[in-house]
Amino acid sequence: MDGEDPPVRTASPKTVILWTVVALVGAAGWSVLALSRGENVSAAWMVAAALGSYAIAYRFYAKFIAHKVLKVDGKRATPAERLNNGMDFHPTDRRVLLGHHFAAIAGAGPLVGPVLAAQMGYLPGTIWIIVGVIFAGAVQDMVVLFFSTRRDGRSLGQMAREEIGPFGGAAALVAAFAIMIILLGVLALVVVNALASSPWGTFSIAMTIPIALLMGFYLRVLRPGRVSEVSLIGVALLLIALIAGRWVAESSWADTFTLAPSTLVIWMVIYGFVASVLPVWMLLAPRDYLSTFMKLGTIALLAIGVVVALPTLKMDAVTDFASRGDGPVFAGSLFPFVFITIACGALSGFHALISSGTTPKMIQKETQVRMIGYGSMLMESSVAVMALVAASIIDPGLYFAMNAPAGVIGDSVQSASQAVAGFGYSISPAELAQAAKNVEESSLLSRTGGAPTLAVGVSEIFSQVTGGGLRAFWYHFAIMFEALFILTALDAGTRVGRFMLQDMLGNVYKPFKNISWKPGLLITSAVVVGLWGYFLWVGVHEPLGGINQLFPIFGISNQLLAAVALAVCTTLLVKSGRLKWAWITGIPLVWDTVVTLTASWQKVFSSDPRVGFFQQRSNYQDAIDAGKILPPAKTMDDMHTVVTNSTVDGVLSAALALLIVVVVLDALRVCVKHVRNPQSSKLSEAPYVESTLVAPAGLVPTQEEKAEARDAGVGSSTGG
Repeated sequence: MDGEDPPVRTASPKTVILWTVVALVGAAGWSVLALSRGENVSAAWMVAAALGSYAIAYRFYAKFIAHKVLKVDGKRATPAERLNNGMDFHPTDRRVLLGHHFAAIAGAGPLVGPVLAAQMGYLPGTIWIIVGVIFAGAVQDMVVLFFSTRRDGRSLGQMAREEIGPFGGAAALVAAFAIMIILLGVLALVVVNALASSPWGTFSIAMTIPIALLMGFYLRVLRPGRVSEVSLIGVALLLIALIAGRWVAESSWADTFTLAPSTLVIWMVIYGFVASVLPVWMLLAPRDYLSTFMKLGTIALLAIGVVVALPTLKMDAVTDFASRGDGPVFAGSLFPFVFITIACGALSGFHALISSGTTPKMIQKETQVRMIGYGSMLMESSVAVMALVAASIIDPGLYFAMNAPAGVIGDSVQSASQAVAGFGYSISPAELAQAAKNVEESSLLSRTGGAPTLAVGVSEIFSQVTGGGLRAFWYHFAIMFEALFILTALDAGTRVGRFMLQDMLGNVYKPFKNISWKPGLLITSAVVVGLWGYFLWVGVHEPLGGINQLFPIFGISNQLLAAVALAVCTTLLVKSGRLKWAWITGIPLVWDTVVTLTASWQKVFSSDPRVGFFQQRSNYQDAIDAGKILPPAKTMDDMHTVVTNSTVDGVLSAALALLIVVVVLDALRVCVKHVRNPQSSKLSEAPYVESTLVAPAGLVPTQEEKAEARDAGVGSSTGG
């Protein structure tokens, strides 16, 4: 039973004028970015192009998909209402769930990818981030969330198995789980790189855990439903934790919170396990909700800062590295690697795991999929735009000194200055030393992973508004902001990985199917954190710079997973009688498949050792056989580590690409079969049950929703 189309209303003159202004603002931003050649361009035009485009896409395209294509039904009970068990299934206030979902999807990708891709110039990244999210990323997230909600919160892999068939479904299950592990390992690596030897950041991040536990018990036990109260308490405590972090860093406690990367790895694994097995209301939902205030507040302040300070974009619109493909940050040409590097800000398969993981088990109403699925992805894309702005307003010489690995630029400001001059940019040793001193860091050289670069850009923007004396505070504020961002994706991701493994094992041993079965819950959580913990450990000890080596496979894996999600969505649109709308996910599927398979082919077979994993492996193995040590390796152990990691990366890239080809071809077979003989198709949709819950579809309830809440005797905590 599908929902009815909403009543058609005639737009008022005020509404027409408002949307005309929004369209003109967006068009002006795009025009300046596209037509400027050589003159100074303000970063404010990037913000204008993004916000104008997002507003129009959410108001018109997302509404069209939700009501015309999916036909969301507010009268149909969701799994959270029907299967409520207080552990994983739990109807959650839409505001808290929006916070959880946004926090869970917005991990390292929208921060790291755009920063790394800035080496190609600001224009290619801007176009892909904005156009990609509107027509691909946000559509995928919303459609997956809708179909998973209709199927008792089934995981992406399990939906593929049930709807595409055992062969393609098995390939999707294995691919999705393997990719999830890689993604979590790289997410955790970014946190380790940001927090290593930073007592300020480590203390502040550690304090968010007890704050979130307090919020969870406050909402569950002390004052149920008092979202506004707990929000104020949480934000106040978060700010206190941030300020206290500076005191700790300057006190005798500094050594206690100054952790080596290896120690941080152990703590991250412990945290991931604990967060995965605790009830969702206790730590996961309140922590994600808390971090969302931090994230959205920071991004909003950044946008305001850009408009007030009007910083100039110092990076070229398109650099020479885009065509040559020999960039020091990552090797490869603009196509396909800018689309692979900017994964999460435009299109991310990881999101499909959240949209078919925790969120469909917590959503109150189908009508909320537009706000939570499409809206959250637009919010994440805005983060990616601000990351690209931050990377593009700092001196290009400093950008390359921070993002090129130590093996390329050396470990002194003198060698870094010379290396940057070789890239075609200039920055003096004194300027490099002063940049580090400004943010109270010993060095900014080879601070790879994107987080420190974004933090420098953030401190640059904010200090232009508040004064240079606060530059170091804003830098560390941004580091905490990013680490908090990523940890929330890590804990939700580990939980989703646990769901996926339980789904797979449940096909062999039935008790695992019950995702709240305690032995299965503990075993699968331990396996998941153990597997991503391995990739994290490898990344921390990688001689070529863990993030530089692992991020390409992270990007490819993420986009391959998006191909699985879009294939499942397209199959479900066809099988559920929506064939004429299948282009909505079908066109992004074709584009994503072409891009990712091209990138996979190059990473596996390229003869350039900076691009091809197997060529890199061959070069280092030949050197080992000849008794030589190739830079940046310093010992023979380093050489063997490179050979092992290149082999693992190459084999994984090839295997994942083959699995995705199987999934896409099998999905195509199912679609063709359905078109020829619709009666032969079976849908595994849960039976219709009428909902008794009353909750608004958006953040602000409409007059009709307020009246419905009053009639049902629902207070403001649910009704808005």
